[in-house]
Amino acid sequence: YFPHCFASGNGTPVSSASILSGVQPSRHGIGSGNKVIPDELPTVPELLQGAGYRTACISRNSYVSSGTGLDRGFERFKWISSSSFLNEVPMRTLVKWGVNIRRHSAGLTTDPAKHATPFLMNDIAKRWLSEFASDEDPFFCYLHYNEPHRPYYPPLPYLDTYTDEINAGPKEAAEIAMRVHENADQIMADGCDLSERELEAIEAMYDAEIRYTDECISRLFDYVQSLDRDIVFVVTADHGELFCDHGLLAHRVVVTDSVTHVPLVVHGLDEISDSTDAIVQHVDLATTLVARAGGSTETFQGVDLRSENREGAISQRGPEDFELYLDLNPDFDTDRYHGGLLTSYRTLEYRFQTSEDRNELFVPPDEETDVSDE
Repeated sequence: YFPHCFASGNGTPVSSASILSGVQPSRHGIGSGNKVIPDELPTVPELLQGAGYRTACISRNSYVSSGTGLDRGFERFKWISSSSFLNEVPMRTLVKWGVNIRRHSAGLTTDPAKHATPFLMNDIAKRWLSEFASDEDPFFCYLHYNEPHRPYYPPLPYLDTYTDEINAGPKEAAEIAMRVHENADQIMADGCDLSERELEAIEAMYDAEIRYTDECISRLFDYVQSLDRDIVFVVTADHGELFCDHGLLAHRVVVTDSVTHVPLVVHGLDEISDSTDAIVQHVDLATTLVARAGGSTETFQGVDLRSENREGAISQRGPEDFELYLDLNPDFDTDRYHGGLLTSYRTLEYRFQTSEDRNELFVPPDEETDVSDE
């Protein structure tokens, strides 16, 4: 377990591009002018293919798809969207999911935003993994779950997991979470003035989604362990979430700990056990895994965790024009945030931020008070 892992960006397109390319956002350009990862940058699956690996990806997020070029190098690729998963998922998996729709999703509802998909992803992944494990070739499988993520609507059995201590019942808390999701832009434009009850409700639903996804990943881990192969199993996240921290929701605008400090658990790679107390980034993980597999890491910007550590983590966010929020509320306080390209450098003690607007130095967890003068 790496308690000091930091994502390279504050959102899926930026962060996932770094995970799958081994370079920082200013190099791949996603979120700062590029919509697709540049052709000259080889991806992790392309490099692993070159090292003799079979490669596969199941993605629940449109930012990890052909739209961003992050499907490159995957021999098998399946993108499951909320509106088209009935056409993308094999019928036998859909039947299993339908039978368990109250246990693994929101029950009988026509609102696709309320349906959870980890069960679907796991069932497809198990079939692929079983097939890969039956051959002698090594393989790389990448699953991008979309839970926990807005809208926070966990499967029915998990609705009441964290509501005992709050002033809202399970169904009511779930509907509050949906209402906040649907009005998030306006809420942020107006200063994120949510009540304590509303914040407790959305946090309870978010935590319940984490609990459900954890259990699904645990089931997949148990299945992988049953395969007769030497497997490295990694669990991480592309970003965190804001709950009115800095006046924001979701993972917008800032690159503070709330959105960049992410979990990282690695099983089956004992060579990196000495690095667990150090600052770690996804680009380091990519570098380490590809190097261990015998692939080229010439284009990567990470360190090999088997032999090196880094002193600080880089997180970046592209330019913001705040037009969305100003259209909803002309009084939105843009001075509070950086507008231009924002780069953060996070050490164990400090976070330094720089943009064309200004420089700032924080001592987390306080990331509002600039201590530069001290």
